[in-house]
Amino acid sequence: MDPTLILIAVALAVFVFFQFRTSRKRAKETAARQAAIAPGVEIMTNYGLYGTILSIDEDTNMALIETTPGTVLKIHRQTILKAVEDETPEASESDAAADSVQLNEDSAIVMGDPEFGERVEPEATEPARKAAPKKSDD
Repeated sequence: MDPTLILIAVALAVFVFFQFRTSRKRAKETAARQAAIAPGVEIMTNYGLYGTILSIDEDTNMALIETTPGTVLKIHRQTILKAVEDETPEASESDAAADSVQLNEDSAIVMGDPEFGERVEPEATEPARKAAPKKSDD
């Protein structure tokens, strides 16, 4: 047999293997996401709408979600993207530093030295009046 033909067959087999593996992985993720979707769960749809699932009709693939109190929407089940997880942001050092910044109460400008390249406006002062031109009696 030709070594080039064997090399092409091996490359094709590796490609098919990775495609099969990726599709199985996606199917598992989709099944896990669908299992997490049940009445009472807060969800996000494909178009960015957040709501809480009230009921799911398996026969028609429809779901009733409540977006705001008293507003119930009927959507297709496949438009549900994911279940929303409550994430509490942890305070980072940059947030703590931002909270400790002192502001000038008169103009809410950060007190301290200006940053490199920052334009510093001089304080507004009364313009000096020019002396009136003297009249000559000539």
